[in-house]
Order: sequence, then structure tokens, then C-alpha cells
Amino acid sequence: MTLYAIGDIQGCDRAFKQLMDEISFDPKNDHLWLVGDLVNRGPNSLGVLRRVMRLKENATVVLGNHDLHLLAVAAGVRKADPTDTINAVLEAPDGDEILDWIRQQPLLHHDPHTKKVLVHAGLPPFWSVAEAIQHAREINEQLQCTNWRKSLESMYGNEPNIWSKKLTGKERRRFTINALTRMRFCDKNGQLNFDHNCKPGLQPSELLPWFDVPGRLNQDNHIVFGHWAALGILSRTDITALDSGCVWGGTLTAIPLEPKGEKITVNCTGIID
Repeated sequence: MTLYAIGDIQGCDRAFKQLMDEISFDPKNDHLWLVGDLVNRGPNSLGVLRRVMRLKENATVVLGNHDLHLLAVAAGVRKADPTDTINAVLEAPDGDEILDWIRQQPLLHHDPHTKKVLVHAGLPPFWSVAEAIQHAREINEQLQCTNWRKSLESMYGNEPNIWSKKLTGKERRRFTINALTRMRFCDKNGQLNFDHNCKPGLQPSELLPWFDVPGRLNQDNHIVFGHWAALGILSRTDITALDSGCVWGGTLTAIPLEPKGEKITVNCTGIID
């Protein structure tokens, strides 16, 4: 069996299909980890969702900020942005089934045997993996309950931007969602910054990529994530970053995690629509 991790697809179904063909994915033997942001900005979010759902137990998915945005628009707690390309999902005859499936997907997946974590954006530097699992589970329980729409009302906003065990209710949920699905840079104290999404090295000097903060408590696990197109592909002993900017005309990337292998990419220019 090969375990492949694939970066942000964002509605680029043709590129996704081509990449699956390129890796010769065998559902009898192989498994996918998908880093989230399955939908939006690309031309065929509905096709991506249907393709992933057909994989059933052969794919492990975590939710990204665009997937949560789709749920928020569907719930009526957020208006669609002019750049959104999610209407086909909302209007599909199987739309309710698809939205229910999305709500069942976690924000974080942890494999304790291999000590690997799958998450969309990353883990706050001063959360242990056990704490991250706990906080992610709180959000998933909210999404999976009958009152899930109300739980999304407080999702938007950049505050609070630093963790405190005293956070409760809406503020606690907002920080958790922002950290797991939107984080890129923070300062040495773990305060999240949402003003910069540039390539590391171009940010203000007081900011660090979340994975380079000294004393990070979760570096004993290998964290697989996407979300950061300017970062691109980065493979280290402690992290694998996978957003190679397919929706922006870059590439869509798969990396074999078990057994370890070289990256496989497809060029998205000309095939995203």
C-alpha cells in the first residue's frame, strides 16, 4: 500500500483526475490524505467533491477554510464572495448529501502509529498534538450536530489571535478554526498574523512561519499541511507542505508518505477548466 498526500485542489477537478492517473492510484492498495480546500476558485468544485466521495474509505480528508466557507454560505450565515465558484455545489440535486458529507470530515487527523498529523494550515506552536486533537474535536462536534448552522455564525474574524485556556464559546471556536485552517505566520509568542501570506523571508522580521517558532510543542510529530501557496512544496523531517498553487496556474502535487517517495506533479496551466 502507498499512502499519498495531495495538496489543495480548490475545484480543479481535471488536474485532480490527471494526478490520480499519474500516480496510478489503486483503490485496492492505496490511500489518499487530502489537506483540505477541496473547493472554490477553481471551475469544478462539485466534480472534485463527487470524485472524493466515491473514494470512500480510500481517502482521509480534513477541512480547509474554503470548505468551511462553503458550509457557511450554505447555512446562510455568510454571503458568497464575487470570486467564489461554489454555486454548482449549492444548486446540485445531491447538494444536501454533499454538505452532510463535508460536515462529517474532521479538521485534524492523527495517526499515532506513524506520528503523523494531517491538517489544512498547521498547528499553533504552543499546542501539543493532544491539545490540537481536543480543540479540533470540539469544532467537529459542533459541525456534526443538528444546530451546525449556528456554530458557523462566529467563524469569521481575526480575533482572538493568541491562545489562552481562558477562551470560551465563540472566541475559543474562532481561534481554533483560524489556527487550523488559516494560519501562516505568527510571532515568537504564538500570536497569529493574518496580514501576510508571502513566501517566508519576505515577512516582517518579528514574524516567523508557525513551524519555525522556537520551542514548538508539536515538533515530535510530522505535520502534513497545505494552504500556503507562496510557501510551495517543502519537505523536512518535521513537516510536509503541499500547496503548489494549482488554482493559480501552478501545479497539483502528490507526495508518497508511506513508503517515502519523490513528489509527483501535474502542471495545472490549461487543465484547470
